[in-house]
Amino acid sequence: MKFTEFDLQDELLESISYMGFEDSTPIQEKAIPEILKGNDLIACAQTGTGKTAAFLLPLLDQLMTHKSNKTDALIIVPTRELALQIDQQVQGIGYMAGITSASIVGGGQGDDWEAQRRALKSGCNVIIATPGKLISHLNMGYAKLDEIKYLILDEADRMLDIGFHDDIMKIISYVPKQRQTLLFSATMPPKIKTFANKILTNPVEISIAVSKPAEGALQAAYLIHDQQKNELINKLISDKPDYKSILIFSSTKRKVAQIVRDLKRNDFTVEAMSSDLEQDEREEVLNRFKAKNTRVLVATDVLSRGIDIQDINLVINYDVPGDAEDYVHRIGRTARASTTGVGLTFVNKDDIYKFHRIEKLIEAEVMKIPLPPELGEGPEWEMPNQNRGKRKNYNKKNHPKNKSRSQNKNHGKQ
Repeated sequence: MKFTEFDLQDELLESISYMGFEDSTPIQEKAIPEILKGNDLIACAQTGTGKTAAFLLPLLDQLMTHKSNKTDALIIVPTRELALQIDQQVQGIGYMAGITSASIVGGGQGDDWEAQRRALKSGCNVIIATPGKLISHLNMGYAKLDEIKYLILDEADRMLDIGFHDDIMKIISYVPKQRQTLLFSATMPPKIKTFANKILTNPVEISIAVSKPAEGALQAAYLIHDQQKNELINKLISDKPDYKSILIFSSTKRKVAQIVRDLKRNDFTVEAMSSDLEQDEREEVLNRFKAKNTRVLVATDVLSRGIDIQDINLVINYDVPGDAEDYVHRIGRTARASTTGVGLTFVNKDDIYKFHRIEKLIEAEVMKIPLPPELGEGPEWEMPNQNRGKRKNYNKKNHPKNKSRSQNKNHGKQ
């Protein structure tokens, strides 16, 4: 469905056209008409599906139709990076219509706090905020949310996962009960539905199935022992000098630090991103990575959702994600906007079952690549549960020195 088929203001359509967008994504096609009707909405759609535009376009359309000098819309998000990203999109899309916005986030300087105070006290059309920082301003007594008409919660599942439930409920207590509320979540566990029932009124439910990683993403996995992982990373990066933007996900901050130290010893330009960094430090690291000044970024899952970084050539999962859907989010950092990219996952013996769950989720078997011979052999692939006992050693049988033996073995079975 083309954006021109929606009943949107001409200025918005002009902005969309100028940005090069013509066709809507499935979440946009389903959500925009419902939001324009004024319905509350609970939508399940993962990162990279265009969900931000799905709520921003109808929101800006309504703000243009009913212009005011007050704060009409509040968007609550889990991270500073996502808030700044949405703020930039509001400014870009709503520029021609004179829509004003402000991000209320931590990690800035004294001047940033003062700018946030003025925006909350005097009013601007759209406020995009992280829960903790907004509550800090609310506690000061000058923030005005009593005329909010539109409340949007983006990445609601992540906000609940990191403990923002009570903060969000406190913020909502400052907002009028008569409002339109939109809740977007990448997943829809029972706790999200319970939470939605507290804050939404007769919502329309939209669920876009967790999509497969983008078609442009080449997925593959290495069956590998933990002690082989750093050596393989060094080899992969050394062998791909044309890959200018590489993102490595690890499960813990300790592993992130170890990977960074090892890569620096090999003279790669690499930085770490984890919750140990202050917000302004994280933003600086992210900006250097976006600008290609840093070739390799090693991160915990703080980056797996909500960050729009274009042209990432390679994503490496140093560990198999504990949640199968997080795999899609991680691999979704590459091959965005019709580009191509590579997503590799390191699977040790203990993580085979978790990786099998991922393959069930994406309804595809991920290609297994043999380790380089100089690294030695990795673990055998043992299919879980119903297939237990059926083993494949992708590393061993694919080594050149074992190829003929593998072929003879298979021949004997025929």
